[in-house]
Parts: sequence; C-alpha cells; structure tokens
Amino acid sequence: MIDEKGRLFGKLNLVDALVILVILIGAVVLGVKFLGGGSSAINPTGTLVRYTVLVEGVEPAVYENIQKYIPSQLMASGELLDGYVTGVTAEPHEETATVNTTDGTLEIPVSPGTLDLTFTIECNVVNAITTEIGTQEVRVGKSHIVKTDKIELPNGIILDCYWGEDAENAAGAE
Repeated sequence: MIDEKGRLFGKLNLVDALVILVILIGAVVLGVKFLGGGSSAINPTGTLVRYTVLVEGVEPAVYENIQKYIPSQLMASGELLDGYVTGVTAEPHEETATVNTTDGTLEIPVSPGTLDLTFTIECNVVNAITTEIGTQEVRVGKSHIVKTDKIELPNGIILDCYWGEDAENAAGAE
C-alpha cells in the first residue's frame, strides 16, 4: 500500500492522507452540529404537560356522549398524538346579556340549558418551550380545539397548564 517514497497507493502522500481525513471528520462534525443531524429538542425524551380546557355552551346530550369516550387519545391531522383527554366535568352555563330598558335593567339568559365543560388533558411534548401537541401550542389563555379519535370541540380556552414535576404534582392533588 505504501511505496518507497511514502505515498499511499503510489499516488497519495501519507501525511496528505491524514490531513484529508482530519478535514473530513471535522466537516462531518460541523455538519451534524449546524445542520441538525441530531435531535435539536431541549428534552428529546419528552416533558409531561397537564392542562385544562374550558369549552362553553355545550349541549347536555353531547356531554353525555363524550363521557363514553373518556379517556380518549388526542388526534391532529389524522394522526394520533402522545396525549389523552383524561377527564371531563360539567357545570351549568350561566351567561346573561344585560339590556337597559326604560323600566330598568333586564338580564336575559344566553344559551340556557347548556353546559360548560372542563377537560383535563395530559400529553408528552418534545420541547417544553414551544409546548406543541400536534399543531397546537399549549399556553394559558390560548384558544384550543379538544380533538380526539372520537370527539371534537372547537372554541375551548386553556385555563391552566403544568409542566414536568408540576404536572405530576397537579395530577396527584386531585
């Protein structure tokens, strides 16, 4: 392989071959680091996130049917996600519209007979900073669609959210 002049295969100097090898290794290391050849997630094993979503003005029949499917796996864009709706509670919807009349103020019930549902959701997210489950970011006050393989309720709002150990403690407090 190395001839009498120190050339590899009769064409390449051994020192030159070592320099080329070091340059190739350096290029591969830099390429993996800057082009994302590895996982760029902060926590590649996942962070437990537990949050609640309020959906107002739901018909009682819908609530009764939803109960059959709890727990239920989250879904987005036709794909099942690493998360579940683990519980749902209902309270009577108590919203009124106020109308000023010549005789005083009149309060009229809005959506009478409906319920406000509070869903408890637990999921694992790869990045606890962006906290995305499927295509939705999970942040307190953000609107949220509660969608599983069996149910879908739009127009929810995230009431609270716990990450990591706080999520585990919140689950144990119930």
